Amino acid sequence: MNDEATKLPVKKPEESVQRPAVFQAWHPVESLRREIDHLFDDFDPRFSLQPLRRSLFGVEPFWRRERAFVAAPAVDIAETDKAFEIVAELPGIDEDDLEVKLANGGLTIKGEKHEEKEEKKKDYYLHERHFGSFERYFQLPEGVDREKIEASFKKGVLTVTLPKTAEARKAEKKIPVKTA
Repeated sequence: MNDEATKLPVKKPEESVQRPAVFQAWHPVESLRREIDHLFDDFDPRFSLQPLRRSLFGVEPFWRRERAFVAAPAVDIAETDKAFEIVAELPGIDEDDLEVKLANGGLTIKGEKHEEKEEKKKDYYLHERHFGSFERYFQLPEGVDREKIEASFKKGVLTVTLPKTAEARKAEKKIPVKTA
């Protein structure tokens, strides 16, 4: 496997593109749902690994079964004096199935994973296909130099660097704390 990181393009749309009003109203609810999912995952990591789990009454709504195959990868976000950095572990994702896009004041990371397994033995034949996709949206903070955003992908780890503008680097001011 190649040890060098691959530079990924950060797609930038036309400036006039607007997010539909319906999406703007729905987006906070989707964000809340994801946060609750993460809380359950933190409480018991096995919770997210059981796509066939049953509710108390043994009946699972169809939308829960479908949702088990959709994932939003966890990311680490760090800030330095010069930039913000988003790091996402995406094992099994090919570089060609990954997209980093800048639009509507935010950064979107999208990906798809295709997996196929086939076994032919004397007593049985097994053929499985798995497909999953994910999408994460990050609202960019003020002071990010949108023209210098870079993304690289190496050994299943995506790193997106969001450099700060010169003004944003200077804007920090230390406030002295006085005793009363």
